Amino acid sequence: MYREEYPRPSLVRENWLNLNGQWAFAFDDKNEGLNEKWFHPDKEFPLNIEVPFAFQSKNSGIHTNEFHDYVWYKRTINVPEEWKGQRILLHFGAVDYQTKIYLNGSFVGEHIGGHTSFSLDVTNELNFEEDVLTVYVFDPSEDERIPRGKQYWKKESRAIWYTRTTGIWQTVWLEPVAKQTYIDNLYFTPNFDEGEIKIDYQFAGDILKKRVKTVIKYDGQTLIEDENVIHDTYTKKSYYLFNNEVERSDYHGAGWTWTPETPNLYDVSIEVYDDEQLIDAVDSYFGMRKVHTSEGMVFLNNRPYYQKLVLDQGYWPDGLMTATTDEDYKRDIELAKKMGFNGCRKHQKVEDPRFLYWADKLGFIVWGECASPSVYSEDTVAYLTNEWLEIIKRDYNHPCIITWVPINESWGVPEISVDRRQQHFSQAIYHLIHSIDKTRLVISNDGWEMTETDICAVHSYAHGTVNETKKYEAFTESLKNKANILSPSHNRRFVYNHGFAHKGEPILLTEFGGIGFDMSNEKGWGYTTAFSKKDFISEYGRVLEAVLSSEVLHGFCYTQLTDVEQEINGLLTYDRQEKVPLEEIKKINEAWHPTTIGK
Repeated sequence: MYREEYPRPSLVRENWLNLNGQWAFAFDDKNEGLNEKWFHPDKEFPLNIEVPFAFQSKNSGIHTNEFHDYVWYKRTINVPEEWKGQRILLHFGAVDYQTKIYLNGSFVGEHIGGHTSFSLDVTNELNFEEDVLTVYVFDPSEDERIPRGKQYWKKESRAIWYTRTTGIWQTVWLEPVAKQTYIDNLYFTPNFDEGEIKIDYQFAGDILKKRVKTVIKYDGQTLIEDENVIHDTYTKKSYYLFNNEVERSDYHGAGWTWTPETPNLYDVSIEVYDDEQLIDAVDSYFGMRKVHTSEGMVFLNNRPYYQKLVLDQGYWPDGLMTATTDEDYKRDIELAKKMGFNGCRKHQKVEDPRFLYWADKLGFIVWGECASPSVYSEDTVAYLTNEWLEIIKRDYNHPCIITWVPINESWGVPEISVDRRQQHFSQAIYHLIHSIDKTRLVISNDGWEMTETDICAVHSYAHGTVNETKKYEAFTESLKNKANILSPSHNRRFVYNHGFAHKGEPILLTEFGGIGFDMSNEKGWGYTTAFSKKDFISEYGRVLEAVLSSEVLHGFCYTQLTDVEQEINGLLTYDRQEKVPLEEIKKINEAWHPTTIGK
């Protein structure tokens, strides 16, 4: 059952070793393992766990939500004999939260942060016989300072809070690279208006007399074939893609752009040579797309683009934050597109790169969001800042991501309306992200109490039920024009903090809906309730009519794609079954096609 697909689609090598599967496992509730040297290869653990599933999940084989903040993993590795003489890298997709890694009893490195990838060079600790890999994890279940997103700090899930995820929850793998020189990272930055792609190459090791060969193809046709001597570990090259070989047709029939309607991707292969010997080779891809704002609208590839997004928590019944199969990521996107959505807001979760790959491939906008802490402190500033540096490093190349959301509903900055320090942090993280990524939009505080922001993102669940006519009329009126939507009527909070104001940025309704419809006969909740399929479709249409009648909104994000645990307010059940025919939702979503609103 374990996950077998290559875990890093933006930088693919042919040779790799998947370390998912059954590992030995132990709880360490007294936190005595470090002192007692549980990392020694001979130490036996009493349990088994299926990696990469957290012990709280059914797929792990353990399935308990008891508090266990200290856990240990162990497994034997049989590294291929032919890898000898190469540098061996050990990769972790994500481990929640603080990790120490040991190989054959020797400490090889650590990482802090529960949602981002990290790698270690373990060459010197390998014996190429039966190597023993041991992982120690500390995940403080009740610590509200760490970025935890929807993971509840109490035992039983309730309200909007879900089961915790402790330990390894994304793929673990090994790969060999050349001992002398290898490609450490790549960044693709499209210069859409000029038809150019800029590639930032990052090399590791001795670059003396090494050469790099770059081949860019589109639809199997070679556009670029270039070879250069490597002069620096950080090298930049720009390539013009349209020497009359790729037709630059108009936006809607674009054969060269990336949009949800035309998810065109360019294939890239990069090779490193030492004289005539090939020493490293990676495959990647990129999309040509541009995002900017103007006249109260979001523009995609220089055309106004109305976003119809769905809130996606990224949880599954058997795997929690880890999908059981790669096909699950693909299917979620396909189901959303079948309902007429052109993207999603990944809520309070840094999603697995495999989801982003399928969003790139299938054509699906993603708003990338981090897991938030619940309180503010100097520690949370450090945790979040470091996490965002790692998020952007990992996910920069995915064209599907067009917006970053570092803060949601003042989580982690609960006194932002009156505390200038917290406002400074909101501004600082906004500018930090822009300082390293100029290709995307950034929202300073999705929902309310914004500071500097590229999108005015407003939340409102005040639409009432079908019998609450006055509530619905007030909801419709609150969205009608700019003055109404910028008033504090939605959540009894100001949309912008004192000293900050709307400066013409696009206004989107980025949370609303949440209509509860129970298909499982289990107790749950929604923001409003429907009691039949007919009622559910009617309620969805009624709420969307109010949103789409707004004179100022230039997009929306409906809550939410699926039920999650006690929340029964999804368009799909928790196990991705249709609540109503998907074409009925699509018909409502596509009944109105906005063009130039929001001025």
